[in-house]
Amino acid sequence: MGLPERCSAALLLIDVINDLEFERGDQLLEYALAMAHRLARLKRRAAAAGIPAIYVNDNFGRWRSDFRQQVAHCLADGVRGEPIARLLTPGDDDYFVLKPTNSAFHETPLNTLLGQLGARTLVLTGMACDICVLFTANDAHMRGYGVVVPSDCVASERPEDTNYALRLMAKALDARVCDADELDLANFNGGRPGPG
Repeated sequence: MGLPERCSAALLLIDVINDLEFERGDQLLEYALAMAHRLARLKRRAAAAGIPAIYVNDNFGRWRSDFRQQVAHCLADGVRGEPIARLLTPGDDDYFVLKPTNSAFHETPLNTLLGQLGARTLVLTGMACDICVLFTANDAHMRGYGVVVPSDCVASERPEDTNYALRLMAKALDARVCDADELDLANFNGGRPGPG
């Protein structure tokens, strides 16, 4: 198998394949399910524009974990996160990276994959916005990536946490925060996206 096709942008789906079987997981589900519907539409638009999707998921402290097993678990074991996993089931052309901590970059091959793709702009989506999306945005910014965060494609346990994180990313990390429908994905291949 050869190198992946090159594209100057990538869509990151952070922790969306998640059973949500933890304390306050039901609270997160309330907001994440609406987010997942919008993110599924964004993912289809990105695919049509040739922008690759990269699933970045926790290994949940299990070093023998496997992303495909996590997908199967979320789809077949009657877990709280099943409706989100059904909406966002990875396709055969999607990439995936397992992460041991909050950031998609820390101790993962993500930076290498992005280099092979030629991606310089990252569209960050998923959950939780105030933790893993925020930490990933910080590490992306520090590595010189352009950061875009569709505000309707992220979720936290509380809307105020999401709003705080979005404000922080816009202010401190120079992230472009907007609704997904405002993104002109067809023009993302020219580098860091401009308005609309």
